[in-house]
Amino acid sequence: MAIQVTRTYVASIRNQQQVKGDLDSLGFAASKLWNIARWTIERIWSETGTIPEDGPLKAYLKNHERYADLNSQSSQRVIEELAEAFRGWYAKRRNGDDRANPPKYRKHNGDHPRSTVTFKEDGFKHDSHNNWIRLSKGRNLKNHWSDFILCDIETRPDVVVENVRQVRAVWNGDEWELHIVCKHEIEAESPGDETVGIDLGISNFAAIAYSTGDHELYPGNALKTDERYFAKEIAKCNSSRSNKALRLRRKRSERRSHYMHAVTRHIVTECVERDVGTVAVGDLEGIREDDETVEAQNWGDRGNEGLHRWAFDRFTNLLTYKAKAEGITVVTVSERDTSKTCSWCGQKRKANRVERGLYVCRGCDAVMNADSNGAENIRRRLDQAEKVTLNPSADRSSGRVARPVVNLFRRGERDPSCGQGMFAEQASICKP
Repeated sequence: MAIQVTRTYVASIRNQQQVKGDLDSLGFAASKLWNIARWTIERIWSETGTIPEDGPLKAYLKNHERYADLNSQSSQRVIEELAEAFRGWYAKRRNGDDRANPPKYRKHNGDHPRSTVTFKEDGFKHDSHNNWIRLSKGRNLKNHWSDFILCDIETRPDVVVENVRQVRAVWNGDEWELHIVCKHEIEAESPGDETVGIDLGISNFAAIAYSTGDHELYPGNALKTDERYFAKEIAKCNSSRSNKALRLRRKRSERRSHYMHAVTRHIVTECVERDVGTVAVGDLEGIREDDETVEAQNWGDRGNEGLHRWAFDRFTNLLTYKAKAEGITVVTVSERDTSKTCSWCGQKRKANRVERGLYVCRGCDAVMNADSNGAENIRRRLDQAEKVTLNPSADRSSGRVARPVVNLFRRGERDPSCGQGMFAEQASICKP
């Protein structure tokens, strides 16, 4: 079966010195437009009490002088990113995060930073023969009508740049680089008919329940350690916008992104080896609402911080596109009551979750790892929705649910496929 997948490749710019000035101008222009749109939203917000969507905002700012500093599609993307940032902030507030702040202005000591500039189909042209990418300037920044930026690019030897759909000019702190989004068509067949349920959490970032009866955990220790370390180091900086603070934030983002890629890659590899055709991921919508009062639950300071900071949506997106390339389907199912319900007898009782990692059913006396129990309930919901017949010969002994395999993330060990941290199995130390 032929499917289309999207890949993003990072390309260095070999003629950096020749194009840096022009790219700086575009990056500064993107920051100016962001600030203008941010000010416009604040004014409308204060007068009407509502935050405008990107459609009306783009129509309103289309005739603004700064809008023409960039290619029209690039200007539209800046406004779309701001609207997305406001929606993300509003979602955090709606879920009870009182510490979340709305998007800020892009300005420091009177200077505009170099913002990422996105070029869609009308804003670039790719010359695959010479490895050039031509980027459009806005009307205001052109010296003449045919003025453009010609970037001489270089990628990894194994990368084939074709069917380019989008190009992003990104300042990495030292120089400009291009992130090239390509669409490829590949052949992918479903590995099999087995199913998997994934329960996302804070202490254990992901708990996996296979239809074969196997259970695995992916602790979030490495991610939590990074969050605490970088939060302390950034707090020591003289200014939150200092060069040191910006470098720390960029490093934290890179490490977080690598963890997400590593865990999703490891899960997809396991699914292929186990003939999994469908993966169910718990939908966290409403997870912070109390069942009875429908008000935000208090998960504690560390729990609230972790729940809001960790990119569960990013995990699901990465897992979806990696799984798609292997012919595996990823769907989301409701996580409501999965932590309270016994995956063996179906009894729903909040008190069954005795402590952080222990679930003891008072109805059937089953003793399980709490996160594994939740993952199994998520998988069962997928089976019920699609009327999948369980394998009667599968070993569903409570021992596997009580003591799942633990995959620890080790940054010191190298994964040959990416040269960075990898996962290694460890005997479960969870309480039975």
